[in-house]
Amino acid sequence: MPRERADILNAKKVLADVWPGQAQENSVALLKALHILTRDGALNQDARRKLKQVLHLVQLLRPSLDALLAENPDAVIADLGTGKSYLGFILYDLVIGPLGHGSIVGVDVRDELVRQSRKLATESHFTRMSFVSGGIADTMLPDGRADMVTALHACDTATDDAIRFALHHEARVIALIPCCQAEVATLLGARNGPLDQLWRHNIHRREFGAHVTNVIRSLVLEAHGYKVRVTEFTGLEHSLKNELILATRHQKSNPLARRKLDQLVDQLGVTPALLDVVGRASGEANPARPEGL
Repeated sequence: MPRERADILNAKKVLADVWPGQAQENSVALLKALHILTRDGALNQDARRKLKQVLHLVQLLRPSLDALLAENPDAVIADLGTGKSYLGFILYDLVIGPLGHGSIVGVDVRDELVRQSRKLATESHFTRMSFVSGGIADTMLPDGRADMVTALHACDTATDDAIRFALHHEARVIALIPCCQAEVATLLGARNGPLDQLWRHNIHRREFGAHVTNVIRSLVLEAHGYKVRVTEFTGLEHSLKNELILATRHQKSNPLARRKLDQLVDQLGVTPALLDVVGRASGEANPARPEGL
């Protein structure tokens, strides 16, 4: 039996306290291609931090993903603003590939990154992984299907585009890690009223604006019938952008959440562009019977 190469042995050692189970040679090759591991199988601190974040997110998504794939083996996972596709490739390597069903589609506006990702998917024999070049807001997947939507660190209103994309594709599960929320902070800067002391200082306006943005996003999803859980994605020592919004659709709409959303927007006096989607969540409609995952 041939001995393993030194770089493979080294990679398995450095991944021992990070990777779930023992890393296989194909996983080592993938991590090298993603430039997470060096050519000799080493892992620097920055790459370790990045890998731990992605693996932690995979762990958080796993229950929803397993339930979705058990119900629909052909489920499509859309990874939006995919960049170098760390999440998509690792999700395929650890979950989609071993299960033998389901598929991943990465969407990114940068043609060069899409070409690189397609090449790596082919080289890795990830036959149920594909990539689409285009903006999140302008992209519609074949058959209009995306059963699960992920958006990792989509900046500012790109997260809102991910929500629109998910609603247009009638996604059952949505996982968002927002980043750099600036729109509401800008709107608050022009707003005077009884609450304006909450955002009088720039640092408070940025922090309060980011908080309000994610509260509004959560209520928008609830108004569309999603059960929303907001939790810490990772420790602040790894990333300051550490809020995960995880939503699972259980009914067609939620009139109570719609009323709460309208009330909050009226009190704050700001109208972010994302509110254009709530017209499809009728406040008078009776909630549909829960579908359940």
